[in-house]
Amino acid sequence: MKEIEVTTKLGKELTADEIQTAAVKALGISPKMKDQVRYRVMRRSIDARNDILYRYRLELYRPGEVMEDYVLPEYKDVSDAEPVIIVGAGPAGMFAALRLLMKGLKPVILERGKDVHARKFDMAKLSKEGVVNPDSNYCFGEGGAGTFSDGKLYTRSSKRGDIREVLHQLVRFGADTSILIDAHPHIGSDKLPIVVENIRKCIIEHGGEYHFDSRVTDILKKADGTFDVCAGTDIYSSRKVILATGHSARDIYELFDRKGWEIQAKGFALGVRVEHPQSLINKIQYHGKYQPYMPTAEYSFVTQVLDRGVFSFCMCPGGILVPAATSSGELVLNGMSNSQRNSKWANSGVVVQIEPEDFPEYSKYGPLALLNFQKDVEKTMFEYTGSLKAPAQRMMDFCRRIPSNGLPQTSYHPGAVAAPLHELLPEHVSLRLKYAFPEIGNKKMHGYYTNDALLLGVESRTSSPVRIPRDPDTLEHTQVSGLYPCGEGAGYAGGIVSSALDGINCAAKI
Repeated sequence: MKEIEVTTKLGKELTADEIQTAAVKALGISPKMKDQVRYRVMRRSIDARNDILYRYRLELYRPGEVMEDYVLPEYKDVSDAEPVIIVGAGPAGMFAALRLLMKGLKPVILERGKDVHARKFDMAKLSKEGVVNPDSNYCFGEGGAGTFSDGKLYTRSSKRGDIREVLHQLVRFGADTSILIDAHPHIGSDKLPIVVENIRKCIIEHGGEYHFDSRVTDILKKADGTFDVCAGTDIYSSRKVILATGHSARDIYELFDRKGWEIQAKGFALGVRVEHPQSLINKIQYHGKYQPYMPTAEYSFVTQVLDRGVFSFCMCPGGILVPAATSSGELVLNGMSNSQRNSKWANSGVVVQIEPEDFPEYSKYGPLALLNFQKDVEKTMFEYTGSLKAPAQRMMDFCRRIPSNGLPQTSYHPGAVAAPLHELLPEHVSLRLKYAFPEIGNKKMHGYYTNDALLLGVESRTSSPVRIPRDPDTLEHTQVSGLYPCGEGAGYAGGIVSSALDGINCAAKI
């Protein structure tokens, strides 16, 4: 086997004949053997440094060499098998359940929110009327927060596990096969609900269970080592529990704190959502060469300002901004894109790293220190507008510390209100953003630093501000055997793919 790279102009796909012709040259074999060469496309990426190209990475196999295809294991009928309770139906919970099916154990999924279709009505009510359902919103419900946040699948690291299992499962359940090769794959928030629903149908068809509107209120470890998991008046029993509740399930952290089960304060990142015209981002990233047939441009960056990281987060090209509050009286923004990424806006979180020592005044809350800090910032934003309308400021005005007279149009449906974001944000965050935006515009993305860009507050749900510690070998909680803290909510993942892999790893341990 040999790996090579082949390029072609954007908008033109490589044909099998072109690949085999390149293979003959690369492998040094006779052109007569061209049709016997086998190949696999490993990755496709866009190279916009000079001419705009597709860059393909290929695996080539000489005649006679074996090319093994990746094959997913089959799912077993687990109707009468031992149950494993999974709390949460996000990526970690769903992929843990699928791995349990492969191994002959019965997943019993408890989801505080609604199924993926019913959930949409609550999100519409949130955007249009400002009514927050604390159990069904952009963070909670079937599929988790990632379902309505573009469906980015950017993790390519093999350190957490074999990502092929995640990507091939997603394709099996309806995602486009392009996610198997694209360097920055995404599914889109218009297509993810179908994929999520198909996963649920598969789990149920093979004997697993789903229970919606089942917010867990207590977890009891009994003398015989089994658990009773309480969801309202219902009690579910099992020897093993996977806790995959997501980064916004504050009530779970508070439950652990009350029970004396160890949790730890954990650093996270907080900042703003930045919205530019997508046409501007296309111009910047394609160096003025953008054409309508080209993929909508995206960006990412990271820099250091005053010994703290400042970075883009959850960039949504051709996307919109949505309210991601999980309780009344708080204001949180997130971004999402549909599969076509065809809105006229680009948005991204731009956030500053925060560690527990940065805000010593919150140390009185112990392991919930940064959780309470996060709450207070979200409350400050809400109180400024008195609604889900977002405090907003033009980018250059923010950096110059002056009010914005008039705001550009925004995709954020509840609307925006001109506000001194530079004062509303904690100085730790505001000061670093003030230095970061001009630096990005001057050194990395010429044109990014502009008053046509709108900053909206606040982006605060980048990751969990709490970690639930676990044994590195067994993945069980350090004090509660049989309980597996998992995914973003436990502090061990950051995104759809890494959460799914963590769910798979926890299920594999069981």
